[in-house]
Amino acid sequence: MSMAQAVSLPRILVSTDASKALSKQAASTRKPRTSISTKKRVRVSPSRRTQNLNLEVSPHRAVSAVRLMRIQLGGAFADLLNKKGKGSGDNEMGYVERTLGFRTKDLDDRDLRLVTDIVGGTIRWRRYLDHLICSLCHDEKTFSSMEPLLLQILRIGFYEIVKLDMPPYAVVDENVRLAKVALRPGAGNLVNGILRKLVLLKENNSLPLPKLEGNDRAQARALATIYSHPVWMVRRWTKYLGQEEAIKLMVWNNSDPSFSLRANSRKGVTRADLVMQLNLLKVPHELSLHLDEFIRVKTGLQNVIQAGLLKEGLCAVQDESAGLVVAVVDPQPGQSIVDCCAAPGGKTLYMASRLSGQGLVYAIDINKGRLRILKETAKLHQVNSVIRTIHADFRTFADNSTVKYDKVLLDAPCSGLGVLSKRADLRWNRRLEDMEELKILQDELLDAASL
Repeated sequence: MSMAQAVSLPRILVSTDASKALSKQAASTRKPRTSISTKKRVRVSPSRRTQNLNLEVSPHRAVSAVRLMRIQLGGAFADLLNKKGKGSGDNEMGYVERTLGFRTKDLDDRDLRLVTDIVGGTIRWRRYLDHLICSLCHDEKTFSSMEPLLLQILRIGFYEIVKLDMPPYAVVDENVRLAKVALRPGAGNLVNGILRKLVLLKENNSLPLPKLEGNDRAQARALATIYSHPVWMVRRWTKYLGQEEAIKLMVWNNSDPSFSLRANSRKGVTRADLVMQLNLLKVPHELSLHLDEFIRVKTGLQNVIQAGLLKEGLCAVQDESAGLVVAVVDPQPGQSIVDCCAAPGGKTLYMASRLSGQGLVYAIDINKGRLRILKETAKLHQVNSVIRTIHADFRTFADNSTVKYDKVLLDAPCSGLGVLSKRADLRWNRRLEDMEELKILQDELLDAASL
């Protein structure tokens, strides 16, 4: 949960077998046998594009499978926004060609929406899906030794059937075809057999699920599978919140996320202007109850991306909670403000937009690459004249700095457990040990911000 301190100086304003197999599969993903290229995209000649084109394979499934592999190997995120807010369908097809050896037909808007839904949902429900897959395999070894691409194809098929309620015959047919073309005929046969088993079990309402029984540890493992969370998170929340509230929290984490858009006033865009654009794009929305420049969007974000509203800097995707922090800071023209841990820069940009071209926001961060992105976005949003980026660890920067600022904002690095519905992959990238490490870091940063 985001820890933001606004400071105004001088005030510091499954079954046992399935469980074992799941553990082995999780361990095996740390040393994958399939490599994913992350090199820059190479321009492909039209003749080669035609030669490698496969019109039989479902575009969104091919892209989803490759993206899921890249996410699991640490080379991508779970959304389809690149660093400048542009839809990255073309980039994704490049990854498909380098990984699978062929291209499919181009992604249309519907495909892009499906990729976002399938990738996010498959990651969110990974533990639950793996339990089902493992339960339907011939033996434990089949699952634990499954190659990465084959596993991702099965996860996609299971998610489409169990969670999206897509027509089973289409899901089976399309995923079998992908496995045969991308891997080999035998892989397609395996996918066919397992998915057909799943269809029968779902139709008979007899999916294999763990029973909520036994001691606290056993119940935590069962809940972790049913609601697809790490066991340590379930145990932690059950301990501090109780089982009923822990379940409510996990249900919330698994719900479809909503997003907020902030109109960029520095480009003369008002919320009314943004509402008019959303109406033209037929994107459902509602006005923020707390912030005059914010609009809530539940669905249709891909339409906003494709229309170029983010790419042109007319608006930004920004959570209302981040906007409320800036409202507490209340930047005024002429003030000097330091953002201690600025990247990726959403609050920096919003504060800068409220300075009316007068004053400075000093954006400090330890990550040089993310600061570079912040600078590029600041130019796009026309607030670069009032932002100074500083590459530094704020803990040492504060010790060596004698400059006094009007206001200090510290949004310290946090666990992110409060935004798991938006960050589908985050639950699998956090460890219990991280909590104590983050607490120490937050204490050190708070001490530095109070100097």
